[in-house]
Amino acid sequence: MGDAEVRVVVRKFDGSLHRHYSMIWLGEDEFGVWLGAPIGTVCSRVAEGEVLVTEEQWVMLIPAGAWWTALFLAAPARLDVYCDVTTPAEWPHTGEVTTVDLDLDVCRIRGDGSVFVDDQDEFAFHQKRHAYPPDYVARAETTAEWLLAAIRNGTEPFGSRYRTWLELVV
Repeated sequence: MGDAEVRVVVRKFDGSLHRHYSMIWLGEDEFGVWLGAPIGTVCSRVAEGEVLVTEEQWVMLIPAGAWWTALFLAAPARLDVYCDVTTPAEWPHTGEVTTVDLDLDVCRIRGDGSVFVDDQDEFAFHQKRHAYPPDYVARAETTAEWLLAAIRNGTEPFGSRYRTWLELVV
């Protein structure tokens, strides 16, 4: 397991800070860069004025050039997969990764395996409020559709690959 800390910075389309937290670099494979968060990781959700402390381990996958990131959560979390539709991640330096959240989330419920798209109302509202470019809207929608199918079908890394990385987080 790596020991380098990476600050994850998520902004909204208008540039405002949405959330940020630090994770540990675990490694990289054909799916992208994997980061880990042990129990007790502090996550600031700026827009909501909340500070969350993780009650379970997380791993985050940051695929190169993709319009999404994925969080995989250990039990007892209600969700085991939580994907954010985002702009492709940028690495200003090795200790920081940034994305722009495009509101849509695709999630899988641990108990029954059902998969759903969340925050479609927020996406519709922010399209108008922040004047999302049409190509961003199209990319966000097609990405959410792809994620929905991939997670439902158990396409890797959503099948079992993430568990190998989750086991590394202590």
